Order: sequence, then C-alpha cells, then structure tokens
Amino acid sequence: MTEFAFPPPAAPSVAVAASSQRFPVHRIYCVGRNYADHVREMGAEPQGEPPVFFTKPADAVVANGAAVPYPPRTANCHHEIELVAAIGRGGCDIREPRALEHVFGYAAGNDLTRRDLQHAAKQRGQPWDAAKGFDCSAPIAAIRPVSLGHPSRGRIWLSVNGELRQESDVSQMLWDVAHIIAELSTLYELKPGDLIFTGTPAGVGAVKPGDRLEGGIEGLEVLRNTIVPAPPAH
Repeated sequence: MTEFAFPPPAAPSVAVAASSQRFPVHRIYCVGRNYADHVREMGAEPQGEPPVFFTKPADAVVANGAAVPYPPRTANCHHEIELVAAIGRGGCDIREPRALEHVFGYAAGNDLTRRDLQHAAKQRGQPWDAAKGFDCSAPIAAIRPVSLGHPSRGRIWLSVNGELRQESDVSQMLWDVAHIIAELSTLYELKPGDLIFTGTPAGVGAVKPGDRLEGGIEGLEVLRNTIVPAPPAH
C-alpha cells in the first residue's frame, strides 16, 4: 500500500446529468478565439489559423449552483460561457471523421478570466496561465451523455443578474468539436476524463461579488453560479 506524506486531495469530478455517477476530471483544455465576433471584440481579426489552446488545473472545476469566490490580483474578472466536450475515450492523432466517437458528453461551462492579467501578458508576450488557470476558474454544469446527441447547433447564452450579456449559436464556432479534438490530439495524448472548453462568443464582460450568473446551451443543463467576495487572507 502506498504511504503518502499527507492525505492526497480528493479527485475533482463533475456531475453526470440524470445519474448518480460522477465524471472524473483528468485535465482541462481550453480553446481561444473560436467565435469570430469574440475575436473582433478582443481587437483582432479571424485569420484561419489553427486553434489556440491553453489549460486550467483539473481542480478549477466548480459545481453548478456553487458560489465562486472573486479571484485575487484582478480588478477585471470576466465571464465566458462555453460549450464543454467531455472525453470518454482517449488517443493520439485522432482522425477528424472519428473524433466524435471519443466524446462522453457535453456541458455548459464558464471560462472565468482575469482579463487585466491576460491583457498585460499579451502585451509582454507572456503565457496566459495566471489569467486563465486560477482557483475556481471553471464552473461547469452536469454533463449530458452523448447518447442524446452532439450539439452541432443551438443557442448559447449568458446573463448577469437577469441581464443578457452573451448570445450566439454553437454553429458559429470557427472550429467544431471534431476538428478541435483532432487538432488537440496531435499536441497531447487525450485521456478519459479530459474536458475541452471550446471557446466563447462576443459579449464577455466584468463580474463582481454579488452577481448572479446564468448561462447555457440549448439542450444542456443551465449553469448557475453566484460570485462572492474573496475569502480573507490567512
């Protein structure tokens, strides 16, 4: 029996819709610049280049309905509603025509972003880790198994305190889920338990403590979280 120096942390997991099962999270991959309107919103133009990938820690997941503490070292934390693909079968160099066979299911997720830190990193040519991969930066609703279909189109939206901020259709993604999986699998060996946040449409904006966030994708569970003040330093 392995003897640990201290008790290991609990493995992060996500609820599976209409089930008592949990989806164990291995890694979280994210796609940037996957809706043309958001690319322009960020001051650039879509160029037809390969997807931009970055990561978040697996334990950044936050359950549907749970409070999200406002992150430290930022004055401009943004919401980004996204379709999330959950991987059930891994592989390398996955061919695009077979890529959807690797999907376990789908969920609505929120790629929370310290926008001021991201902007500073872009200006300096630095990585986005601190802007994207912080604690509690990946709220996610229950995963709907793929047996109910692949959402190639459908409304994607997010509201803050009842005010609609983001609204588009997942058919507007520059790269669909199959292409994302195929491309990502040339860079990493995908494993069961991986989550892929597939990018956000235009309308991203700042949140503050007390804000109620609701967002979703047609046919999937609506994601609801409240931003709360950061815990006191200790």
